Amino acid sequence: MVSYAPDLDVLRQTLDSVTRSVVDAKERGSLTRAELYLVDNGPGDEWTERLSAVLAPLRADGALEHIELVTGHGNIGFGPGSNLAMTRSDAEFCLVLNPDVTMEPEAIDQGLSYLAQHQDALLVTPRAVWPDGTPQYLCKRYPTVFDLFLRGFAPEVIKRAFRRRLDSYEMRDVKRDAVTSDVPIASGCFMLVRRAAWQRVGGFDPAYFLYFEDFDLSVRIRRAGKIAYVPSVRITHRGGGAARKNWRHIRLFVGSAWVFFNHHGWRWW
Repeated sequence: MVSYAPDLDVLRQTLDSVTRSVVDAKERGSLTRAELYLVDNGPGDEWTERLSAVLAPLRADGALEHIELVTGHGNIGFGPGSNLAMTRSDAEFCLVLNPDVTMEPEAIDQGLSYLAQHQDALLVTPRAVWPDGTPQYLCKRYPTVFDLFLRGFAPEVIKRAFRRRLDSYEMRDVKRDAVTSDVPIASGCFMLVRRAAWQRVGGFDPAYFLYFEDFDLSVRIRRAGKIAYVPSVRITHRGGGAARKNWRHIRLFVGSAWVFFNHHGWRWW
């Protein structure tokens, strides 16, 4: 888990959901040991103390066998921060999780059970909703430049005119209550992945400071195996919407899109 000035109340909810899901998976027998790595990307040294205080109840609880706050490296970005955490563990399965995601108690068990039963699956992506219960569509097809412009920057009247196209990009034609065993692109807010596959592809590409690192990883993971959408893995996700953020985020989004298309091929329309 990588953080940068997180909402601490939301982070506590995320960590509570992690603990509940870990306990549930242990009771069901799909998990024997759990480690948590919270990567502190700042801003400023004062966040180390704040995050340590948030982690203190988890240390006392004992549901997770190892808890570590990774700090002192500055803001290195989401992908490199996740890579930093991965170097500290040799677990068979790893979960990349945003600090604004809460999981249902059975989420970890359901994800691990699917991976245990489907050896060709290398990564599991979940069924997600917004806090008000509205569906999110984390699975994507390979984007075009026009798709990204429409989704991020076009006014609503234009989006409505291209609704069918945007629905296809967000895979809304796929049943939300059924497993999809070969998803093209998964969101980085929740990625349950086999460590062997992660190591095989080299983890997140450090060329991406923020945005599109999950697209890039998905493309590379699919060269080695499959990404599965498993609807019994359920989460609530508060984030997203780069285009609704400030101009710095928009510049980062556009810059990362440029890197992604240069790496994997431009599709304009």
